[in-house]
Amino acid sequence: MGRLLLILFLFTSLPILSQEAEEKRLFSQAIGKNIRKYRKEARKAYRIRDEERAQFLFDSLVQNVVMGTLLDNFNVRKFSGRKIELHRFEKPTYLITYAPWCVPNPAEIPALNDVADKFHNEIDFVVLFWGSKKKIRKFKRKYNKRINVLFVDEKENRNDFAIRIMKHSVGFPTSFFISRDKKILDVRRNHLDNYSEEYAASYNANFQSFMSGVALLKKESLLPE
Repeated sequence: MGRLLLILFLFTSLPILSQEAEEKRLFSQAIGKNIRKYRKEARKAYRIRDEERAQFLFDSLVQNVVMGTLLDNFNVRKFSGRKIELHRFEKPTYLITYAPWCVPNPAEIPALNDVADKFHNEIDFVVLFWGSKKKIRKFKRKYNKRINVLFVDEKENRNDFAIRIMKHSVGFPTSFFISRDKKILDVRRNHLDNYSEEYAASYNANFQSFMSGVALLKKESLLPE
């Protein structure tokens, strides 16, 4: 009962509409209206080191606010320097947001490379870094050619509300699972540290985590339009 009341408290501002009548909402618009309540409760949970409650709050935010919204379209950059739009990717998209201060465990990138090798014909794999090209160059070399490594330089996007919301709302590293029509199917935090595990065990854990996301995107792509 307590958890139900908490969800109602956090998300009472959401309109109750039928699926047919509900207007399409952008991710930034939907989460921007709810993020203050979420942050307040999440900070309390982290302050008392209640990881279970913090995860519950995150899951509630995703399920009640984020899922079903449309990914905002904004400009990012390739390492060639050319700008591209996020909506350029036409397949279901496995989007991982990252930052230079997030250090992947040793098996994470190899596992993602192998998954991308298997499914790049069906899914666009995108790793989006926040930070300058110089800071993330060392990471770029570790990903294979099946993965689109892009970056957002906030100095170029000071007035872009969508970019600020994506960076400051759900944290890093985070995976977004996006349909062909840019609908967000789910958002998951990447918290498989596995630094103390043997490489083989860490690789398997990361591989299975990535495959779970692939399964979600493949399932959605098989649904009738």
